[in-house]
Amino acid sequence: MSARDNILGRIRTALGRKDALNERQTVDIRTKLRTHPRGPLPSMNWDLLERFKERCKVLSTTVDEVQGSTEVPGALARYLAERELPTAGVCWPEFASLPWQGAGLSIEARPAMGEDKLGVTGTFCAVAETGTLMLLSGAQTHPATSLLPETHVAIVPVSRIVRSMEDGWDLLRKEKGELPRQVAFVSGPSRTADIELTLVLGIHGPTRVHVVLVHG
Repeated sequence: MSARDNILGRIRTALGRKDALNERQTVDIRTKLRTHPRGPLPSMNWDLLERFKERCKVLSTTVDEVQGSTEVPGALARYLAERELPTAGVCWPEFASLPWQGAGLSIEARPAMGEDKLGVTGTFCAVAETGTLMLLSGAQTHPATSLLPETHVAIVPVSRIVRSMEDGWDLLRKEKGELPRQVAFVSGPSRTADIELTLVLGIHGPTRVHVVLVHG
């Protein structure tokens, strides 16, 4: 018996099954996987934008709002100046044409490296229920830009805020069809309380996450 057969056999035994699935059972399971049925969900009768901002605050994610994408550099410059943070960093290529220099920022459109302190990304969508950002990896959406710098800034169009995680997955299947190599969920700064239950931010990722909501 192969290791695979041994493992599957033990699973069947634990489930109280003696034999492998028959053809009909296999078809039923595959059909269920294709239809992506939802389980029970809580009531979500709240305003998407306000709920998202509320959950961001709970997660220690700071939030700013602008009316159009061209206002993002100015808003980011103010955020960095208030906290005395570095004004040089990197961004996803889609934001290369924003007026960074006019706001006194030095932003390069390339993947982040170990020495970069600031990373600016977009987001596939944002989840109002949890204040989570959903990011997809790709040639133009470098994962390192949200992971390596101490400060991760996410530009989030208000129109891309969805109600729940299930809505995010549905949107991904609708717009992309196939899953990318990586789907990352960002829920505030990196944190751990492994050592004496003391919460420490930035232990294995960004120390701070800042969201710029774009209404236009």
